[in-house]
Formats: sequence, structure tokens, C-alpha cells
Amino acid sequence: MPKLSKRMAAAQAKVPGVTPVPVADAVNLLKQFNTTKFDQSVEIAMRLGIDAKQADQLVRGSIVLPHGIGKSLRVVVFAKGDLAEQAKTAGAAEVGADELAKKIKDGWTEFDVCIAAPDMMGLVGPLGRVLGPRGLMPSPRAGTVTTEIAKTVKEYKAGKVEFRNDASGIVHAVVGKLSFDAKQLVENIQAFIDQIMHLKPGTVKGNYVKGIALSGTMTPGVRVAA
Repeated sequence: MPKLSKRMAAAQAKVPGVTPVPVADAVNLLKQFNTTKFDQSVEIAMRLGIDAKQADQLVRGSIVLPHGIGKSLRVVVFAKGDLAEQAKTAGAAEVGADELAKKIKDGWTEFDVCIAAPDMMGLVGPLGRVLGPRGLMPSPRAGTVTTEIAKTVKEYKAGKVEFRNDASGIVHAVVGKLSFDAKQLVENIQAFIDQIMHLKPGTVKGNYVKGIALSGTMTPGVRVAA
């Protein structure tokens, strides 16, 4: 087991073991760990009582957090005509069709989100080998295949969060920065938890949320009471 640094060991000593604490208490504790030279992201991990192998128990979606995530995402859009103009006006980093598809096919992926108008999916579909493994493939379920191009671009630039459970049934997401006010972080975190609760699959039996933990980029995890 790697030896902890003095800073991490001191932080770990303040964590109340495996005892879950209220969200507000967890946030206040994390803010005590804000001793790095950069603004750490705050991340949430929720362990769900789902069978990740069952298609009807997958938990995925997106949410616009009340206070964003402290980062403006780089968005590219596949659209033409009026929708392309809307995307440009809304602040998309790149907007296009065939030329954009070729650029991505050649390996360019310097963006955080890819949005497509429905009539562009015939062009975007073949890019799945490049976009899919990076979690960038537009999807109707995630809201990234849409005719509401301007609205969607603005939401993602403001920090819209996409999430999907992994093979272990855990959902991870960024919910803000340690520099946020405690109240802002609490509201972001509670909004995310509420969204996951709302998406509970009907076929799940027993305890749906088995555990929640919060952490900063370079902090110990703090268990949170559901």
C-alpha cells in the first residue's frame, strides 16, 4: 500500500471512518481539505443496488446543476442551415457536417461534448468507433441528439452533467469546485442525488442506494447519508 503524504494523512485523520454524515457536514469537511494550489473538483460516487448487466436496470441521463460545475465545456455540433447558425450563436466551439466528421474520423477529439441534430445521425453514426469509447457519441437518451440546439449548447457550456453507471453499478459525476460556497455545493449535490433517486429502475429490488461518497480531486472520500 502506498505511503500517504503528510497532507493526505492529516486529511484522512479528520474523516469520520465509515460513518455516513449529512451532505452539509461532508461539504464542510471537504472544504477543510482545500489546501492545494489549484481549485479542486468535487466528485460524487453513488453505489447502486442495480444489476448492471440488465438493460432495464441501467441508470443514465444528464442534469443541469443549480450552480454549474465551475467549468465551461467545449461543445461541437453537427448541424446545418438554421440549426447550425443557432449553434454558433449559442457559443459552440465548432459547427459543421462532412468536414467536421472527417476531422473527427482522423482522430480529433479536443472537445467535451458532441451534439447532433436528428437529421445528421446518418453522418455521425459511423463515428461511433472514435466517439463511443470516449463517451462522446450523441444520444437521444442523453439529450445530445436534439432539435433544441441552442438550448442544449448553452446548458452544456454552463456545465450540464452526463452520468451513467459503470459495470459495478456505481455512478460518478463532478458536482462543483471546492471554491464554491458551501451552500452552492450542497444544493448541487442534493440535486444530483435527487435525480438519481428519480431514475430508480422499476425492476430494482431491495436497497437502491447502497452508499454515497464525496471527494475532492486530491482529498479522502467522505461517506454521505442518503
